[in-house]
Amino acid sequence: MKNLITIIVLLVSSYMVAQQETVFQNGNTFYNQEKYQEAIDAYLSIIDQGQESAELYYNLANAHYKLSNVGQSIYYYEKALELAPNDADIKNNLDFAKNTTIDAIDVIPEGVVSRTITNFTNMFSFDGWAWVSIVCVILFVLLFIAYYTARISIRKRLFFIGSWMSLIITLFGIFFAFKQYGFIQNNQYAIIFAQETTVKSEPNLRSEEVFQLHEGTKVKITETVNDWKKIKLSDGKIGWVPTTDLKEL
Repeated sequence: MKNLITIIVLLVSSYMVAQQETVFQNGNTFYNQEKYQEAIDAYLSIIDQGQESAELYYNLANAHYKLSNVGQSIYYYEKALELAPNDADIKNNLDFAKNTTIDAIDVIPEGVVSRTITNFTNMFSFDGWAWVSIVCVILFVLLFIAYYTARISIRKRLFFIGSWMSLIITLFGIFFAFKQYGFIQNNQYAIIFAQETTVKSEPNLRSEEVFQLHEGTKVKITETVNDWKKIKLSDGKIGWVPTTDLKEL
């Protein structure tokens, strides 16, 4: 009975994957035919089923970009970049989309050490660093066994060095995995979806207007009060915007 249930689950899963692949290819066909809204609908139907991938978000962002949906295109490029942080095509298209935004916000420069650590951390996603650690642990065990069983001194030396290098890489992988996880947990970002939104000094409509933001601008969310989000820009400015005017990444 258990085997029968397992077979049924596998068959259903295979069918769903095949269906989603068909929908994805249909979306690509619509895109190539310049039917961008139809392509968007096809891609979103896959996301609505709980599936995601860098390629799916990338194609969805491209379709929105073709329709001049600035906020949506940047949002989905950012989502794609979260899953594939080193993809050059995603970065390039994201830069193109950002060039169409109205707001020009300065970025506070990072120090050399901080920038280096950030670059290393962004080499892989959290899952990517976790897999690096797992593979290196397995490699460490295999090399250590080989070192223990080897009889030739040069091989023992090579296996010993290789095993400890694997262990060091494992520790670095764990460090960067937790750093990436901590960055995701402590740095919640969002994209402004409203064509124009007024940033307030407090979370209510009666408070003073601080500045204005426009569609496509990326902001950091630092606090939530009722239907308001406290945001911080890359240049250090802070304020409150209605929750309906942005979409969290």
